[in-house]
Amino acid sequence: MFDLENYEIFQVVNLLAFILGLLFGAIAQKNQFCFSGSIKDYILTDSTKRAASVVMAIIVAIISTYLVANFNEIDLSETNYLKENVNYFTIILGGTLFGIGMMIADGCSSRHLVKFAQGDPYSLVTLLFIAIFAYATTKGFVHEFIVLLTQNETLLSISSNIANSQLNIFVVIVPLLVFLWLLTKSFKRILSLKDGILMGIIVSVGWYITGVIGVDSMERQINLASVTFVYPTAQTLEFFSYFQVTELSFGISIVLGVVSGAFIMSKFNRKYSFGCTSNLQHSKVKYNMIGGALMGVGGVLAIGCTVGQGLTGVSTLAVASVLAISSIMISGFITAKYLGRQDKLPMCFIFEWDDKKEEEAKRNFQI
Repeated sequence: MFDLENYEIFQVVNLLAFILGLLFGAIAQKNQFCFSGSIKDYILTDSTKRAASVVMAIIVAIISTYLVANFNEIDLSETNYLKENVNYFTIILGGTLFGIGMMIADGCSSRHLVKFAQGDPYSLVTLLFIAIFAYATTKGFVHEFIVLLTQNETLLSISSNIANSQLNIFVVIVPLLVFLWLLTKSFKRILSLKDGILMGIIVSVGWYITGVIGVDSMERQINLASVTFVYPTAQTLEFFSYFQVTELSFGISIVLGVVSGAFIMSKFNRKYSFGCTSNLQHSKVKYNMIGGALMGVGGVLAIGCTVGQGLTGVSTLAVASVLAISSIMISGFITAKYLGRQDKLPMCFIFEWDDKKEEEAKRNFQI
């Protein structure tokens, strides 16, 4: 057995982050949990199952994070999501770019980690472009152009009129509960959303790992964070490229854990394969490259991806996070509608409620 007392705190944090990533990847692969997929399901088949899982995950992430933060006195204002002097214009722009990119590439950053682990070679292309452009936007050639927008004094002045504060938890939870009911219209269906419940809990555990266990680290500074994927994907690429000079971190460990967890689960849950996407009559690689680039740039500008802002960011109740995920989902929906009309929105599997499947089976049997 591992004796954690023999390890430095940052090593324990990285190990726990890897385990957390394992769980995230396994759950995401088992149930194909996906923000972009929930949009696609509704547009192509009117299915609301995966959308309900996403909403449930958001609700649980908010409630569990609220409890963990208050019980353990974690100051969420120290996170990037609640930083002051936020530029809402870049948040909206970043969210819009990310939403467009995730639909073009057929999946967001976390989704492509899972798809890659399942054996989809196109997802590797997307992940590489997410990593390259996220790094370029943060420290590379794109940064020189982006900073002119992010540090624009006029935009910052306008944004300062709305404080990036924590919203009242009931102001956020109540509309989400109403939306969840509209998606499910059944308590039985709500209780079946175990993947959403677990995903939400994972976010709060991430806060506990960095905000409680990691706070005592004397060897390395551990920033208060939870599950997010855009910039950590860039850091992971850097880690493998410059192994001797790049330190393993919480974010990198999460990414490695997700890939490992999804890979292991795919060996038991073999029904999902993504070969069908290659049958589309367009250049799949081109779409993965463009979508990945947009998500890399957009994810940095929006301070997170669908999971990074939609679950982790929103769990802090930050105004900027609500604005970011709203921008992502709205632009994603519009892009998906356009791609659907062009017959360029792939659908490999049908995700439907179990009770609806039973009704359909009975109907077919009677026929």
